[in-house]
Amino acid sequence: MIKLNHKNSIVIVISILVLALALFIPKIYFTNNIYYVSKDINKLYAHYISLKEENKFLAQQLEDMKFKNQIEDSLIIYSIEEANNDTNNN
Repeated sequence: MIKLNHKNSIVIVISILVLALALFIPKIYFTNNIYYVSKDINKLYAHYISLKEENKFLAQQLEDMKFKNQIEDSLIIYSIEEANNDTNNN
């Protein structure tokens, strides 16, 4: 059995401390690392959702512009044809 005196007690306490640090420091490191990575993932996901909504908005604007362009083109063609019919009839 180990005799406990001042030197042995200090060696045992320091050994237990080193063992505890060797066990808990990696756990603390990985826990913090997981926290910051998940924080980054949440930030990127929020940005992704925002960009997805903006994409929907821009697609709707594009559809509106295409529709407006088709209407304007048909009106221009109709007015040109009408003008040609008027000149041909006179």
